[in-house]
Amino acid sequence: MPKRQAGTRPHTLSRWVIGATVLLGAAAAAGAATSSSDRLEKNSPSVREQPLTQYRAYRRMHARNEHFGQEAWLEAWTEFDERGFRYTIVSETGSDYMRNKVLKAVLKREQELVADGDCRRSELTPDNYEFQDVQQGDGERYVTLKPKRKDVLLVDGRMVFSHDGSELLRVEGRLAKNPSFWTSLVNIIRHYARLDGVRVPVATESTAKVKFAGVAYLDVHYEYETINGRPLSVAARHAFPATAVR
Repeated sequence: MPKRQAGTRPHTLSRWVIGATVLLGAAAAAGAATSSSDRLEKNSPSVREQPLTQYRAYRRMHARNEHFGQEAWLEAWTEFDERGFRYTIVSETGSDYMRNKVLKAVLKREQELVADGDCRRSELTPDNYEFQDVQQGDGERYVTLKPKRKDVLLVDGRMVFSHDGSELLRVEGRLAKNPSFWTSLVNIIRHYARLDGVRVPVATESTAKVKFAGVAYLDVHYEYETINGRPLSVAARHAFPATAVR
């Protein structure tokens, strides 16, 4: 490996963590689409849905960088409630660098965002976004997201709803601001599903262009044990595999 690449790696891939964390696990972002969904269908069931206030979920994470030929996997129990965000790592394999500088760093960064109350900056609300251009196509409805400020916690993209506008399926787009000089073109897709009446994130895909390191990838999948203090129902457990991206 050329010396220049080896020397710059710690200053590149690790800077990706800020952007990769944006839509990973903040509970506030999961339930914040109510106001925007109301713009689509005022009688939508989503207006009356329960907010996500607590969860315990098993998280499977995978990061890779083709330029350096490195990848890593990490699995952890994650919990969110009024006390904040906590995690316990169950297993980890692959590149030490990717595990420590990306996967573990993402979890730690998420914990810091929740503790500092910064998750509110990423909510899908009129305080953060202008909602434009309700469009229909391919059996889905789209609402354009226009950030009201240049912020690393906001996405310039769109929300994707079901045909009748009652279910948020995805949030997809590019970060409104690059996390650093080293990291650009951070694209994120976050998938949602309604489990036991509560809308929750079920998978996240993130890619970023990193100077001297090429494109970096991060995929995360969530398997819920409890939501809002209640064990996930048998029906929701059976339905969940169909909602996650494999």
